[in-house]
Amino acid sequence: MITIFFLEYSKNFNGNDLNSEKIAGSEKTLINISNEIAKNKNIKVKVFNNAKDQININDVEWCNIKNILNFKKPDFLISMSDINLFPNYKCKKYLWSHSVQTIEKFIRKGQLIPFLKHKPKIILEGDYHYKNRSWMTSCFGKDILKISADDDFINTTIDVHNIPKNNVIFNTRPDRNLKVVLEAWKTIKKKVNNAILYINPPYELTKEEINLDIRIRHKGSKFDLIEDLKNSKLMLNPGHKGEVFCLVAEEARTMCLPIVTMGIGSLHERVIDNITGYICSDLDQLTSKSVSILKDDKLYLTLKSNLYEKRKTRTYKEVVNDFLKILNINEKN
Repeated sequence: MITIFFLEYSKNFNGNDLNSEKIAGSEKTLINISNEIAKNKNIKVKVFNNAKDQININDVEWCNIKNILNFKKPDFLISMSDINLFPNYKCKKYLWSHSVQTIEKFIRKGQLIPFLKHKPKIILEGDYHYKNRSWMTSCFGKDILKISADDDFINTTIDVHNIPKNNVIFNTRPDRNLKVVLEAWKTIKKKVNNAILYINPPYELTKEEINLDIRIRHKGSKFDLIEDLKNSKLMLNPGHKGEVFCLVAEEARTMCLPIVTMGIGSLHERVIDNITGYICSDLDQLTSKSVSILKDDKLYLTLKSNLYEKRKTRTYKEVVNDFLKILNINEKN
């Protein structure tokens, strides 16, 4: 029996919170991958985080990280972003990074000494992430593990002939270039009078923004998000240098929603230019391509059809297969 421990220290959550509004992309990823690994009866999975109670969910044991030393050492330790979570177990260790971390921040956060002590291999989420991880912070090796939208997005029925209202969605953090979206929207709204822009909280709308039909979307469960994506005609997301995968864009792509972006950070990895959306070089192009999709139903349906043809190309089964290869675990074990 192989044992894998995941270590995480963001908030109190467990496998029952997959559909909850309180978790973000990295927490969703942890739940999905631990659930999928646990389907292999030869692998025992435990997640140590801030969960208050020890509980077994889908054959994954969720435990409070303060109690980790009470458990027999595993074969593999996977820390989600924080090297300081590693206990003094002698086993194979991996650091799964969910951010672009500069050397300065790496040192300032007290990561350097434990990094040299534990010598973890780094797990990264895409080409952009790989290229921007410095040698100093990955000198013990690094691999790419591309993640996925989960099964509820993949299995949602899509009507490729349906044309929704001119709703535009920006459902990522406001600090990830919302200001660029708001600037583009001033022109988009003038050219497409019935267009409505939905953005994520927290954000305080001005009177001018309200008059421009900008609305705060209700950030409910995962199924609320699925409905919002189905009822949108466009995701407008310039991207951000802090995005190493951008799960919200992957979810939109899986829901066959065209994306207009500037390709900043990892966003260029989520869009095939002129096929599933547009990668724009500047604000003017970002605006004009958005207007084109909103005003031209034939163009919208072409992009949607292209997205539909590329659906279900990657599930968490494939993610786990790649993950086990990184750990050098034979899938038949």
